[in-house]
Amino acid sequence: MAVNAVVQHSVSIRLACRSLGISESCYHYCARLSGENALVADWLLRLTYANKQWGFGLCFLYLRNVKGFRWNHKRVYRIYRELELNLRIKPKRRIKRDKPEALSVPVAINQVWSMDFMSDSLIDGRTLRTFNVIDDYNREGLAIDVDLSMPSLRVIRSLEQVIEWRGKPAAIRCDNGPEYLLSTSPLMGQF
Repeated sequence: MAVNAVVQHSVSIRLACRSLGISESCYHYCARLSGENALVADWLLRLTYANKQWGFGLCFLYLRNVKGFRWNHKRVYRIYRELELNLRIKPKRRIKRDKPEALSVPVAINQVWSMDFMSDSLIDGRTLRTFNVIDDYNREGLAIDVDLSMPSLRVIRSLEQVIEWRGKPAAIRCDNGPEYLLSTSPLMGQF
């Protein structure tokens, strides 16, 4: 606005600056480091292309400590943002997994049982848990225990009751859920 007032209305620089509330040094200021900004941008682009894992911190430390440039971190970060290097998104790591083997189909009763937990919530917010044991041969539900909490001793007792009634299975199939992690069951030695 001050430049416009001086050029179009033939006002002195001092009067234009005083009326707009800016200093004369602000009026005369010219950015002298724009060529150096291009050099900073070039270095940042090269570093982020060569080292895709590096963020701003590692790029700045490399330029300061390895290359010996004395650029201010605020200036380097401003250029880093202008280049939109701060918006890089990390690609998700995909876990390569082999195709799972097909489940073996049992040919007789008591060959393979499956057991799992299911849960639902009541209207008052409490969680209802069920423990299910199924014979895989004929899809018969051998046990369904329902309670608000299902401690490991309750699960063991339920399995022992089913074994007492039907006999031991050759194998028990279960998922790798968190409910089976700390199970120190006396049944483990029986199967």
